[in-house]
Amino acid sequence: MYPMTPSPHEAPAATTPSDPADEVTLDKEAAERAFAHYFPAHPKKPPKRREGSLFNICDDVDTEALLANASEDLLSISAIAADLADDIDGSRRSVALALSRMAGGVHLMVEGALDNIEARAAAG
Repeated sequence: MYPMTPSPHEAPAATTPSDPADEVTLDKEAAERAFAHYFPAHPKKPPKRREGSLFNICDDVDTEALLANASEDLLSISAIAADLADDIDGSRRSVALALSRMAGGVHLMVEGALDNIEARAAAG
C-alpha cells in the first residue's frame, strides 16, 4: 500500500515563476491591484455647495427623520408665537396668533405625512 501523505523527501512543486519576466509581471499586477484598492478610479465626489446656502441637508437622511424634525420645529415655532402673543396687544398680537395657528396647521400636515409613511411601511 502507498502512503496517503506526500513523502518529505520529494521536492515540492515549483510555485514561483522561474522566468524573471514573469516575476516582474506578477509584481506589476500586485502593484496595480493595490493601487486600485487604495485609490479607486471614480471616488464619490462631494455634492456641490449651493451659493448663498447656509444650511444643507445630508443626502443619507431619510424622509421620516426630516419630517420628524420638521414637526418638532413647527411645535417650537407655534409655542414661541403663542408666548409672544401673550406679551403684546393690538394688531401685533393678531399677527403672532396667526403665526402660531399657521405653524400648528403645518404641523398637522407633517404629522399626516408621517402617518402615511408608517402606514405604507406596515402594509409593505
